[in-house]
Amino acid sequence: MSSFPHLFEPLDLGFTTLRNRVIMGSMHTGLEDRAWDTNRLAAYFAERARGGVGLIVTGGYAPNRTGWLLPFGAKLTNKSEAYRHRAITKAVHKEGGKIAIQILHAGRYSYMPGSVSASSIKAPVNPFRPRKLSAKGVEATIGDYARCAELAKLAGYDGCEIMGGEGYFINQFLAPRTNKRTDKWGGSPENRRRIAVEIVRRTRATVGPDFIIIFRLSMAELVEKGQSFDEIIALAKDLEAAGANILNTDIGWHEARVPTIVTSVPRAAFVEFTAKITEQVNIPVCASNRINMPEIAEEILTRGDAQLISLARPFLTDPEWVNKAKQNRVEEINTCIACNQACLDHAFQHKTVTCLLNPRAGHETELKLLPTRRTKRVAVVGAGPAGLSAAVSLAARGHRVELFEADDKIGGQFDIARRIPGKEEFSESIRYFTRMLEVTGVSVHLNKRVTAQELIGAEYDEVVLATGVRPRIPDIPGIDHPMVLSYAELVREQRPVGKRVAVIGAGGIGYDVSEFLTVEGHPALKLDEWKEEWGVDSEDEQVRGQLATPKPSPAAREVVLLQRKSSAFGKDLGKTSGWVHRAALEAKGIEHVGGVNYERIDDHGLHISFGAKHQRPQLIPVDNVIICAGQESVRELEDPLRTAGVNLYLIGGADLAAELDAKRAIDQGTRLAARL
Repeated sequence: MSSFPHLFEPLDLGFTTLRNRVIMGSMHTGLEDRAWDTNRLAAYFAERARGGVGLIVTGGYAPNRTGWLLPFGAKLTNKSEAYRHRAITKAVHKEGGKIAIQILHAGRYSYMPGSVSASSIKAPVNPFRPRKLSAKGVEATIGDYARCAELAKLAGYDGCEIMGGEGYFINQFLAPRTNKRTDKWGGSPENRRRIAVEIVRRTRATVGPDFIIIFRLSMAELVEKGQSFDEIIALAKDLEAAGANILNTDIGWHEARVPTIVTSVPRAAFVEFTAKITEQVNIPVCASNRINMPEIAEEILTRGDAQLISLARPFLTDPEWVNKAKQNRVEEINTCIACNQACLDHAFQHKTVTCLLNPRAGHETELKLLPTRRTKRVAVVGAGPAGLSAAVSLAARGHRVELFEADDKIGGQFDIARRIPGKEEFSESIRYFTRMLEVTGVSVHLNKRVTAQELIGAEYDEVVLATGVRPRIPDIPGIDHPMVLSYAELVREQRPVGKRVAVIGAGGIGYDVSEFLTVEGHPALKLDEWKEEWGVDSEDEQVRGQLATPKPSPAAREVVLLQRKSSAFGKDLGKTSGWVHRAALEAKGIEHVGGVNYERIDDHGLHISFGAKHQRPQLIPVDNVIICAGQESVRELEDPLRTAGVNLYLIGGADLAAELDAKRAIDQGTRLAARL
């Protein structure tokens, strides 16, 4: 018996039945945009269908050319394109799954000239100003949606999801922020929602009664002059009447200044909005956003807050999520930590979407962990992200693996990351790897600083050095002063610090350390605190955009963040999460000082100067100085092992000690395992 009875209850839609309550939410992978990637996309979806998900929703396809996300991006507008999609739908159906295509018109988010919207208002995240779509153009676009759904049915899809949220085309008509029209498609709330209702009505008339129509409904826009919640409720009722089968939750616009899916957002942070819609309609409603484990999903369904659960990125991380939950193998779920580094960051950089924790995502046809034909004895030295991925993947293929770790626990840099407020999810990765070491039969040696002679004497077939990095200590007079700590000593060893602190180095680690120093407790684990911090209003149904005035908690300490570079702070942080870290520190009143020379550290504090001639010397009086000035590889074992002729591989930080990069480390470990 499953521990999650509600999650695995079939859902009867009348003309078809979903095998469980789990939907794989839409994610644009980059494989949608080119015809030659169709087979890769089919393999990607088939693996998730095989993993047990009830219904898959594809990435977004435009219903016409003005709706492209990018020039020559994904669209479904003719029969030849529809026939190509049959490779995808057949692959999913062969595995017992169902699949719906998402129809997405980008509107003013289209990254090209010639885009259209409800009004000619430029998006702050896009350099191109759209033109106002004429009334005739509105009618034609509605027809394009219906035609796209008709083609999807021809392609073998079980349904479609009409993207009506996230600040895209339909949402631009719904919100007064972007709809300044005075014709029948603007002005009153009834007129503003007319296009959404008409698209659903005409789509239903075109595809008939036996085709799933999901509407992705913006339930919390988190932008000024957005819809009020009573308007959203009225829209939900109209969509039901127009023929929608399911309402799916959408939260936030791309230009919103409230985080919605990064790791610092509490789990299921927005489900209360979904619950309010559930109370008002008689069709199934789907909860979404930061739901990554079956316990959370089951709670939502048990309370009746929704009838379905949408997981997007968790299916990048673990395509077997559903089967593992059904078989009560929850500890084996590779949990999405919402880091965005290989999924959303890749999408916005026009790279193929994958996953930091699962590099096979999006690469199923070329990165395969097949059973080995010849079992080898392999030693892996270091149990950080690189070593763990290599050890588990090698053992899963059938190799005999021994893992050596000098510390008393596994995790490496993940063990540091999980202690940062807002990054608690990294504990899930340590839990996952701990369990998978057991499942795959890796022999783990903790508190063991293995020597080169021991490795040579054991005559392993292969040795993998994943010994990681150590903090780089810059050459500053007074660097050995008692007030100076490395980031590892501060975070992992929990050394005490005073009320005023200087942080040297403003890369990703410097930002993490600054948050560690200024944030009391763990707001990501306390929804009410988090909502107050960022200004989210889930109570007042009249407030537009579901926004409140942010009330950040006071900083626990005064922090001065310094960097040698004179460029903007946080410039190299993640594309989709960096703004969250910058905004969080700004709310805490962090002082930023760039373009500095570090002169010395003494009892008075940190002495700095500016410019090539060390001008304008000044003292920053602090109680402690924290060093976040990069890393250096730990590879003392390399030379003696190579001299002895050992088959040796370096991965992760041992290979390259740049800014900490778990994405590269895990990818290297997995790919090495695939070819050994």
